[in-house]
Amino acid sequence: MKKIELLSPAGNMECLKAAIEAGCDAVYLSGILFGARSFAGNFSDDELIEAIKYSHLYGVKVYVAINTIVYDRQVDKFIEFVRFLHMNNVDAVIMQDIGMLDLVRKKFPNLEIHASTQMHIHNLSGALLAQKLGIKRVVLARETSIDDIKNIKEKTNIDIEVFIHGALCISYSGQCLMSALIGNRSGNKGTCAQVCRKKYELYNENMKKVSEDNYLLSTKDLCTLENIDKIIESGACSLKIEGRMKRKEYVYLVTKIYRKVIDSYYENKKCNISYDDIKDLKKMFNRKFTKGYILNEKNENIVYQKRPNHIGIEVGSVINYKNRYLKIKLTDRVNVHDGLRIVSEKEDYGLIINKMFINDKEVLSADKGDIIKIKYDKNIKEKSKVLLTSSYNQLNEINLNLNNLKRKVLIDVNAIIKVNDYIYMEAKCLDKIVSIKSSFIVSKAINRPISKDEVIKQLNKTNNTVYKINNINIKMDNNCFINIKDINELRRELLSKLDEKRLYNIPFYEKEYKIEVPEFNRQKKKSILLNTKKDYIENKDKYDLIYTSNIDLLKYKDIIYKVPRVINEYPKINNRVLIGELGGINAYTNFDTDFSFNVVNSYAIAFLHSIGAKKVTLSYELNLSQIKNLIDSYVRRYKTYPNCEVIIDSYAEAMVSKFDLNKMYKINKGYLKDQYGNYYKIISNNNYMTIYYYKKTNIENEEEYYDVGCNYIRRNID
Repeated sequence: MKKIELLSPAGNMECLKAAIEAGCDAVYLSGILFGARSFAGNFSDDELIEAIKYSHLYGVKVYVAINTIVYDRQVDKFIEFVRFLHMNNVDAVIMQDIGMLDLVRKKFPNLEIHASTQMHIHNLSGALLAQKLGIKRVVLARETSIDDIKNIKEKTNIDIEVFIHGALCISYSGQCLMSALIGNRSGNKGTCAQVCRKKYELYNENMKKVSEDNYLLSTKDLCTLENIDKIIESGACSLKIEGRMKRKEYVYLVTKIYRKVIDSYYENKKCNISYDDIKDLKKMFNRKFTKGYILNEKNENIVYQKRPNHIGIEVGSVINYKNRYLKIKLTDRVNVHDGLRIVSEKEDYGLIINKMFINDKEVLSADKGDIIKIKYDKNIKEKSKVLLTSSYNQLNEINLNLNNLKRKVLIDVNAIIKVNDYIYMEAKCLDKIVSIKSSFIVSKAINRPISKDEVIKQLNKTNNTVYKINNINIKMDNNCFINIKDINELRRELLSKLDEKRLYNIPFYEKEYKIEVPEFNRQKKKSILLNTKKDYIENKDKYDLIYTSNIDLLKYKDIIYKVPRVINEYPKINNRVLIGELGGINAYTNFDTDFSFNVVNSYAIAFLHSIGAKKVTLSYELNLSQIKNLIDSYVRRYKTYPNCEVIIDSYAEAMVSKFDLNKMYKINKGYLKDQYGNYYKIISNNNYMTIYYYKKTNIENEEEYYDVGCNYIRRNID
């Protein structure tokens, strides 16, 4: 049985080596540009070449994330980067932008493409579309349940990748504009400011505060270790650890623990998990753990609303504070150089143990039940919790392992050594076989012949390579004379040739990009999104197109239904629809596409028009100048105008989440209040929550948008 792939993050070269040493099957990483984690260390072009070669020697695949949205002015640089990756044998690229995906699949047909979780594929219909487009693998939304994963696998031939550990986004990935709207740092551009980890208050529809905790949108960390067997059996092909922003020690530990548990499943159909595994993961990093929506976790168990940072493990409580010394009663072991966080009612305090005392005697470590004294300058209240947030011993042990890399690739070596003949050697690694012949003929020994054991000893000297000899089979005459240095040189030559064979080449092939698009006339039209009968009656004669999310209004034949962008079962609609996610393309033939497709370039418009979109709504993340550049680029390339819409009057849907604050606090409609006094409306429907931006998008000069080539100007009444 082929083992499921364990896929680890690599924010830099140190993390990549840590992941490989810990036993991953593949790594995902990013270059300096176009990756959705701009604040990770990331890789220069030279480092990418090194990373790909290093990984491939260990039999580890490399997937490069180019999963941001891409503007027209960036396209040439983007394609140049993709070409560079392909020519240097990257195993796959991970993509979000639908326009760039279409461009890349047409230009580079031999390059494997994975659909990023940022593409918001969360249902069977979306996976079927990805399959039609020739996408090899889809990284499903983290909200996709294990039952849905099974269903998708049973009904498609596409590979499925799922997240199994690490940080969670509160929003569906690729569907969050919160950071972009608040601070102009877009998650779709790789610069998310994690505004979901900030403080908020929740008010009900009567504007009464209903929340006590502050971090209302801060998710727990995903940990599926105890149920990894269920995920393996779901049919997924790859298990992904989140963490390109994490340090090498984190990458090593998480990879190593999941490697052990996955291997134990294949050995005896049982996952061998110890209490220490979970404890070690918590010590390294956790915001409390959740099994996540993949394992059908309850709504209230997705978030930890008391604090947004690493909480480690509890190791004791404060007994008293006296004469600038903290006295702590321990419930677990601590050591000098450990990092602690002391949690009081109002604040958290962090410290490193430089010295500690038991009964006024300085000690290096202390155990459960001990009472320790630590010098500290702040007065801490009794009974404050003490958390271990950094274990010196844990980090030290990991770094010792990383300074002495032990992962090896096992090979079998055969040799034939006969007098008056050339030496023949062969090395086999999985399905790769190489062979060499010596440049000299073996002579007959005059004095002491070389022994078979001596030859074996020299061939086993592979410590400075990735290889370890598994089996050696030597057929040898008894009276051979060979210099030791010649054996060593043959070994080096053989392994070098094996390196070349295993550093495989993916055939590079580049084609011309071609696409057929329909023609549209220039127009000046208005559209509106509304949801009540009253609004419809008042506006039906004022607008050229009317959209609604209220399916009951479809009794009016001139209304276009706005299909939910989180959906598993599509309603049967014979008329035109407005869709907000990829699955809708597969489900309907008469459709417009909404802003949530994150369209920011002319290639995306061309692709959507080519597969049937009557009209394309542009992203909120475009300004007037960028829209002009997009439409000008479209006209130059396709010799016709697109049919574009821009939303100029609305409260933007800033976030869409499966987690529901209204449901958690048992209110009908909520308002999220931020630290600056701004209120964000929260609406719950169709098993998901929408948070609306507090500030209305209101563009006064509509004519400017018509002038640059937009055909429709849209208003949303929410």
